[in-house]
Amino acid sequence: MKLYSYFRSSAAFRVRIALGLKGLPFEYAAVHLAHGEQLDPDYRVIHADGLVPVLDEGGELLIQSLAIMEYLDETHPAPALLPASPRAKAKVRALALAIACEIHPLNNLRVLKFLKEGMGLADPAKDQWYHHWTRQGLESFEVQLLRLDAWQQEQGCPAPATFCFGDSPTLADCCLVPLIFNARRFAVSLDGLPRTMAAFDACMALPAFQAARPEACPDAPH
Repeated sequence: MKLYSYFRSSAAFRVRIALGLKGLPFEYAAVHLAHGEQLDPDYRVIHADGLVPVLDEGGELLIQSLAIMEYLDETHPAPALLPASPRAKAKVRALALAIACEIHPLNNLRVLKFLKEGMGLADPAKDQWYHHWTRQGLESFEVQLLRLDAWQQEQGCPAPATFCFGDSPTLADCCLVPLIFNARRFAVSLDGLPRTMAAFDACMALPAFQAARPEACPDAPH
């Protein structure tokens, strides 16, 4: 497997985590988004939108981080990134999508670049945009986790969840960790989010999450 990635890409970070949890080795192919390498015509052949990640498995190209992670979960079932029951699976997918579809698209690199260069926003206004949408999204995520805990207890789960759902990482955790890394990078307040940060801390105690960190990537500045 070859993963086209950028060390600061949240979406690529998610897939690196999933590959690590599955114990799947991969070749790292760096695409420097800040330098515009994703706009190179040769890369546009690989991904028409000029985004990362792309997973190349024997010449078959897969795009979109959640689609890639679900593909990995179906082709390498253990350890599972989604629970077994359809209802629990839907709840975990909802958590993952809350980050991947509601929070992250508002704050990714190309949006922030357009706010600054395309619309003329100064850095303080751009940062205010980032802080507002990230904090609002995290507050909602905290509520969703607490409601999910209550639902699990109603289903007979005796102990509170260690991760976003249950006692092992899921798709939701793969999405949460990169979001928190970026929130810290932009100095977003993480106060008042005890359930969310407990899940994050549980994840960061695992080798797969540590190995996927941006600073551990071969294209990270050292």
